[in-house]
Amino acid sequence: MYQPSSIEVGDRFQQVKEVKLSSTQRSRVEIPTVDNCAVGCPSGGDEVTIVRDAYTLNNNGSTKFANWVAYKITKDTPAPNRPRNWKTDPAIPPDETLNPVDYNGAYVALHLDRGHQANLASMGGIAEWEPLNYLSNITPQHEDLNRGAWARLEDQERALGKTPGIDAVYVATGPLYERTIGSLPGTNKVHTIPSGYWKVIFLGSSPADGQYAAFVMEQNTPRKANFCNYQVTVAEIEERSGLTLWSNLPDNVQAALKSRKGGLSQRIGCAPGALQPIAFP
Repeated sequence: MYQPSSIEVGDRFQQVKEVKLSSTQRSRVEIPTVDNCAVGCPSGGDEVTIVRDAYTLNNNGSTKFANWVAYKITKDTPAPNRPRNWKTDPAIPPDETLNPVDYNGAYVALHLDRGHQANLASMGGIAEWEPLNYLSNITPQHEDLNRGAWARLEDQERALGKTPGIDAVYVATGPLYERTIGSLPGTNKVHTIPSGYWKVIFLGSSPADGQYAAFVMEQNTPRKANFCNYQVTVAEIEERSGLTLWSNLPDNVQAALKSRKGGLSQRIGCAPGALQPIAFP
């Protein structure tokens, strides 16, 4: 039987169920102080939200993968060549996540990699980097996507984080389930492989100045594809994922930002489009 420790209780419930912890329990729990979302973590997922220095994650016990993962890139967070030592997340009950052996045969059968959501290269420089390899932060991602356009977009995130004058790059990402992909051949656990992925990036402490970009890529995205061709609005991501992003912003600001593609894409190598200034009602 799953028996969480006091720190796991704090990780598992601190955002959405902290009221159910006694004052004695709360006094023993060390809550990370990092803010991985800045203007509100995505809402509308499941009840299990885990806050760590490397990321904030909302787990889906039915699909066995995260509904969303949010992380904050700074000049100090990247690190190259961290090992990929896959582990089961100790803060999640075993029947709500996967084990390393569950991925056995996935690459041979379906060309699926173990794809990080909060990626190892961008966040491996923090002291507590090992949870990046917990399988709660991993999804089965087709090798052409994981090593192609998605990886190049992650490269641009890190490059932004190293740019003078940029203190933070906030990223939220998660899966979509819009068509059937198949099942991992090495497990009997009920799970759902994502059909695609979304990602939203903004600079500084808020996207309100228009420095944000949003993308959706399918599992079958060609390896040589240009991520610039997959830019969407945040409103489209919300509609397709069932989540709400940036909920701490005023409603009128949210509406104006989410209905338009942001200007950040031009800073990461995408050609200027027909972007109009954002006017808040």
